[in-house]
Amino acid sequence: MEKKEEKKKVSFWRIFWPSLIAAAVVSIGGFLFWLLVIASLFQEQPFEVKEKTVLHMKLDGAIGERTDTSFDPNTLSVNDQVGLATILHGLRKAKVDKKIKGIFLEIDGLNCGMATARELRTAINDFESSGKFVVSYYKGEYISTKALYVSTAANESYGFPTSNIQFLGLGSERMFYKKMLDKLDVEMQVIRGSNNDFKSAVEPFFLEKMSDSARHQAQVYMDGLWSDMLADIAKDRKLDAAELDSMAGRADVRDVRDAVEKKLIGAVKYRDEVLKIIAKKLKLKKASEIEFMSFSKYAKNRFKEDQKRFEEDEEPNIAVILAEGGISTSGDEMTSREICKLIRKAREEKSVKAVVFRVNSPGGSALASDEIWREVKLTNKTKPVIVSMGDVAASGGYYVAAPASIIFAEPTTITGSIGVFGVIPYTGDMLENKLGITFDRVTTNKHSAMTTNRRLTESEMKIIQEEVDDIYSQFLQRVATGRGLTKEDVNDIARGRVWTGRDAQRIGLVDKLGGLQDAIDYAVKKAKVKSRKVIYYPEIEENPLQTLLEQLDEADANVRVEKTGMPEELRHWYAQIRRLEEFRGIQMRLPYELRIY
Repeated sequence: MEKKEEKKKVSFWRIFWPSLIAAAVVSIGGFLFWLLVIASLFQEQPFEVKEKTVLHMKLDGAIGERTDTSFDPNTLSVNDQVGLATILHGLRKAKVDKKIKGIFLEIDGLNCGMATARELRTAINDFESSGKFVVSYYKGEYISTKALYVSTAANESYGFPTSNIQFLGLGSERMFYKKMLDKLDVEMQVIRGSNNDFKSAVEPFFLEKMSDSARHQAQVYMDGLWSDMLADIAKDRKLDAAELDSMAGRADVRDVRDAVEKKLIGAVKYRDEVLKIIAKKLKLKKASEIEFMSFSKYAKNRFKEDQKRFEEDEEPNIAVILAEGGISTSGDEMTSREICKLIRKAREEKSVKAVVFRVNSPGGSALASDEIWREVKLTNKTKPVIVSMGDVAASGGYYVAAPASIIFAEPTTITGSIGVFGVIPYTGDMLENKLGITFDRVTTNKHSAMTTNRRLTESEMKIIQEEVDDIYSQFLQRVATGRGLTKEDVNDIARGRVWTGRDAQRIGLVDKLGGLQDAIDYAVKKAKVKSRKVIYYPEIEENPLQTLLEQLDEADANVRVEKTGMPEELRHWYAQIRRLEEFRGIQMRLPYELRIY
């Protein structure tokens, strides 16, 4: 009798895991294969500008300080951002490039701060001074006040017949969380500098609306921003600023036809009609004969060419350090780890005679701010450091600028906010009342277990208050020393209060009004160099994804890359939630994020 072979049972997991791993490897390999195939189809061609070229400048997304192309797995989107430094450099090069005849500026969904908007206008005006044309066109369903502000710098402007326009003045809105926190049984224990009544970053946690001081400072700087915008528009459109203000108050301008009637826009045109106008300027018979080039591609390549010369024999004499975002020791934005390294590099580079420190930051960690402050101070002892403030250089953003030899800001820059705060949540009631979780402790000393699951005692609140006040006192002294003021003088204009760049110059926190290029021009004179050789930090790196996007952008109209994986409003609040994770230790931050509508 033959023995039957025993059948071995194969475990499900022995099949599942190898299969899953194999599928993953095949999928990743396939993705990389097709990525290489697509990249090979769009290999970067030698950069060449043809005769009678018109640069096509599209302002349809975010403008930051640095040029960056990356994939964000958190929002499932491709972030393709052209930095302001690159844009300004491109406009300067195009101004003297004989092959460039003009710029076709299309605006749809511009997203930038007020100081950036003003620097764009200044650069457009400077380009026009060469005698070349700039034709702007509004093509979106909705035109914001900021978009209108930028494009009024152009020689000529036209708008799509049915586009709506918002010209109603400036407004901002804040969100308050107190009622929500009350419902959740969460209590925010807030500690501000003892007289920091303007430091309103923490107000949403314990108030339901703005305090009187917060409302006052917001109204003052909002009025200042609006006044500067009106003056700039009035100058370029040859209108009266007071009448423009009245128009906004009456809501006279609601669509393109209203804007044309009020002389804010030249005429109502369809896009093909605007292209015919440009063709006529170039003495061409057909609009199809216009030699367009992406301004983004032109600016990036000109910037890359300029910076690559330092990889060869040339040595830079001016270093520009671009710093943007919330200040922290490490992370994705303005980190002391990166910025300190860049400042040291500029200080130790013998050929560099002056440093321009571009700051666009609402502040952040007090510790990280102090680390950066130290490097700026050390560098300014050996070579002049000139600070150029962007949209925001407030709280910690001002702290790091204080030891510089001179500070530039746009009239529309938001700065100051010299103050300190700390926020410690108490979550014990929420966990007990909502989830039934309670806590008990064993400690060796009175304050050993200072956690978020028990309220701070009166003595503990006093300890933290003293620490906050000590940091505020140090902040005042840092500013006083850097600006040549007394500590008492600084305290009078501090207390967490926010100022526009124009007001900051009046009270001594800023030296000169101007943008990044003005700061660089000043650095060249200060360093007494014969020819400007400007190197930007962080240094540019080859980016295959950026090259691919540039090629796709200029490819057939049927080829598209979606660059926004999440709606803008959701991305904004997602970024806000992520920033809450950075609230460790004592903070030097802007009272609140300024979102102007």
